[in-house]
Amino acid sequence: MASGKNKLYLKYPASWWGSMWREALPSGNGTIGASVFGAVKDESVIINHAELWHGGHKDALPDVSGTLRETRKLMNERNYAEASWHLTNALKDAGYSTRLASRLPLAELMLSMPCGSAFKRYRRSLDMEMGEVTVTWNDEGIAYERSLFVSRADHCIVYEIRSSGDSVEGLLKLGFRQSENSNTAAKFKPLEDTASGKAEEEYLFFAARNDDGTDYGAVLRLLCPPGGDICPSEGGLRFSGGSKATALVKVFVKGERERDWSRLRSELAAVDLTYEQLLERHVKLHGRLFHSAKLELGAGERERERTNEELLLDAYDGEAPTALVEKLWSFGRYLFISGTAPDSNPFGMYGLWAGDYRLVWCHNMANENVQMMYWHAPAGGLAELMPALVRYYDGMMDDFRECARKLYGCRGIYMPAGSTPGIGVPNQIVPVIMNWTGAAGWLARHYYEYYLFTGDRQFLASKALPFMREAALFYEDFLELGDDGYYRYYPSVSPENTPLNFMPPSGQPLAHPMPTTINATMDIAILKELLTHLIEGTSIAGGDPGDVEKWERMLRRIPPYQINEEGAVREWMHPDFDDRYDHRHLSHIYPLFPGQEVTREEQPELFAAFDTAVRKRLIGAQSGWSLAHMSAIYSRLGDGESALECLDILARSCLLSNLFTLHNDWRNMGICMNRKDAPIQLDASMGAINAVQEMLLFVSPRIVKLLPAMPAKWKRGRAEGLHYTNGRLSLAWDRETGMFEAVMEAERETDIIVRLPDWPEPYQWDGSDAEWSAVQSVPNGYAVRLKPGGMVRIRSKAPIGSSVPIPQ
Repeated sequence: MASGKNKLYLKYPASWWGSMWREALPSGNGTIGASVFGAVKDESVIINHAELWHGGHKDALPDVSGTLRETRKLMNERNYAEASWHLTNALKDAGYSTRLASRLPLAELMLSMPCGSAFKRYRRSLDMEMGEVTVTWNDEGIAYERSLFVSRADHCIVYEIRSSGDSVEGLLKLGFRQSENSNTAAKFKPLEDTASGKAEEEYLFFAARNDDGTDYGAVLRLLCPPGGDICPSEGGLRFSGGSKATALVKVFVKGERERDWSRLRSELAAVDLTYEQLLERHVKLHGRLFHSAKLELGAGERERERTNEELLLDAYDGEAPTALVEKLWSFGRYLFISGTAPDSNPFGMYGLWAGDYRLVWCHNMANENVQMMYWHAPAGGLAELMPALVRYYDGMMDDFRECARKLYGCRGIYMPAGSTPGIGVPNQIVPVIMNWTGAAGWLARHYYEYYLFTGDRQFLASKALPFMREAALFYEDFLELGDDGYYRYYPSVSPENTPLNFMPPSGQPLAHPMPTTINATMDIAILKELLTHLIEGTSIAGGDPGDVEKWERMLRRIPPYQINEEGAVREWMHPDFDDRYDHRHLSHIYPLFPGQEVTREEQPELFAAFDTAVRKRLIGAQSGWSLAHMSAIYSRLGDGESALECLDILARSCLLSNLFTLHNDWRNMGICMNRKDAPIQLDASMGAINAVQEMLLFVSPRIVKLLPAMPAKWKRGRAEGLHYTNGRLSLAWDRETGMFEAVMEAERETDIIVRLPDWPEPYQWDGSDAEWSAVQSVPNGYAVRLKPGGMVRIRSKAPIGSSVPIPQ
C-alpha cells in the first residue's frame, strides 16, 4: 500500500457540473487512459487512446515565400501593424484552411448499481504507486468497493466491483461517450450514428467509425465467481449473486470492428488471472517508473493522510501545506508516466484523460506548453520517456521543410507552434503564431538535453544533430545582417505578448493586438543556444570543421541583450517596442530559464536585470502554467521563498480537487487571469514537478548546485534518484541540526563543479574512484572528478540523522 504522500484521498465524487470528467481520477499505461468519476449509483469511466484523433484537415500549403521581403519592407518603414498581418493575410487570401485534429474519447464504461439507502463513509482514492483508482462507500451496513487500473503488462483496463455482503449486483454498459455540452453533442451526432454494439454471453462489444474511415472501439469481458450470474440485459450485462464482479476491457483504434472484436474477444478469453494477479504484473512495470525518484519535504504522515479537499482548503488560506506540495510532485510524475510512453505520443495538455469533443487547446503547442511538460524529465530520472517527443516531431520533418520553403523561402525547417499527429503545417492562421519562428530551435534544446543526460552518442549523431542542423539552416537563410554588424531578426515574436506602445489605446481586450516585432529577446536567446549546442555536439560526435566555423561566426553576429531604463532586461531589443509587464508569458527570461546561459556567478549585472524583469510581471495576468514557470525562474534566481509562493498561488487559483491544473482561475479572484471556461491544462502539473526540483537542484553540463533555492519552510527532507548529466544523486538535509548529506554516483566520466549550500559547513568528503578540490572562483564550489561507477559522499560534520543510501 502506498504511503500517504503517494496517495490521493477525496471525500467527494467528481462534481464539476456539466463536465464531471474534469474532476475524475486518472489511470493509464502510457497509451490507454481511464477516467473514473466516482459516483455511487450511476458510475462512468471514460476510455481514451493516445492514437485516437478526430476532425483534422490538412490543406495544400501555398507558396507565399515572397511575403518575407514585403513584410520586412513594411517593418523598415515602421508600418508594423500591417506587416504583422502580411503573411497571415496571404495564406487566408489563398484559401488555405488546415485544421488541427482533436482528441476523441474512445468509449464510456457505464455502471448502474442499486442503492438500498443513502450512502455513508464515501471515499475515493488514487494509489499512485500502483496506478489504481478506488471508490468505497457503505450502504445499509454493507461495504462496497470498486477498483480500476490500466495494465502495462496486459494492455487492458481491469475493473472490479466488490461487496462485503453475500451479493453484489449491477448493470454494465459500454458505449459512445455522450458530450455533456449540448452544442458539441449535436455536432458529433454523425459520429454517434456510426456506433454499434452488442452483448453476447459474458462479453460487450462497442465500435464507431472515425472520419478517416477506420473503426475504433472496445471489447469487455465480465467475470463472476462461482455462484454469480451474468446475463445480457438492456444492451449491457447484468450481474448478481456473487461477492464481486471483474471486468476486463481491451481497445482498438484504426481498425475494423468485426475483425477486431473477434481478435480482442480471443485475447480476453485467454486471460485466466485474478484481479490481484493482474495488478501484481502491472505494478512491477509501473512501480519501476514511479519509484525512479523519491522525495520528502518534511510533511508529517498525519498531514499526508488528509484528503485533497482538506489540503486545498488550507492552501486557500494562503500557503499550500507541504504535504500538498509533495503530492503535486508525485501526482505530476504519476500523470507523466501514465500518459506517455517511448513508443506512444508525447504527453499532451489533457494527458490521456480528455472527456469531451473539440476541447480547447488539446493539440500539442510548442511555444511553451510542450516544452514545460518535459522540463522535469531528465533531472527527475524519466529521460527514458522522452523519445516519444523526438519520435513525434521527427515524423513531421517533411512538413517542417515545406513550411520553411513556402512560408519564408528558407532551407531547413520551420515548425508551426501547434500540431497534432501528421499535421505539421500551419493551422492557427494569426500573426502571433505565423510570425514566430523559434519552435524548432526551442525543441532542439530537448533533443540535446536527452543526449546530455543519457550519454547516447548514437542518438546525438543520428537524431539530435541532424534536427539541430536543419533548425540552424533555416536561420542561415532567414537572418539579415544589419549595418551595425549584428543580426536583425525579423519578423520576430515574443510569445504571446504585444509591446505596450502597440496595445489598443481604448483598452479593449484583444488576445494578440500586434505581436510582430524586431529582435525579440527570446528569439535571439534560442538562436544563441542552438548554435552553442551545435558547436559542442559537433565537437563530440565529429563533423565538418567548416560548419563549426560558420556557427561561431554566426554567434559573433548575435546582438547583446538590452536593459531598459527600469533596470529590467528588455523583452524586445529594438528601441521601437516598449516592455509590457501585464502578461503571463515570460519568454524573454529564456537565457536564465529554461536556458542556462546567464548565471549570477558569471554575469552578475545581467543576472540582476533578469531578476528585475521577472519581479515586474503582474500577478493578476498570470495563468496556471505561468505560475509554475515563474516558480522555476525564482529558483534560478536563488529565491526559494518566491518560488514556493508561486506554487501557493497556483494551489488556490488553478487546482481542482483531483489535482488537475487549469489554465486560469474562473472566479475573478485577482491572483490569476480570469476566463470563464478555465480549460484543463496539465502543463502546469508538469511544471510544478520541475519547479520543486529546481529548488533542490540546478544541473548544467558545467555545474551542479545542491539546494540552490530551498524555502525556509522545508526544514528537513530527502530526495533520491535525481540526475545530473552524467549520473545520479541523492540528498538529505535537516536545517535545525545542520545535517546535510549528498551522494553522487557517476554513470559516465564526470568532471564538474559542485556548489554546496553555505549553511552546513564544514564538509566531510569520501568516495571511490573520485577526486575533489575547492574552486576559489565559485563560493562553496568544488571540482569533482568521477570515473564511471565512481561515487562521492559529501556530509556536514553535524549529526547525520537520516542519511541517504549509498548506491550499490
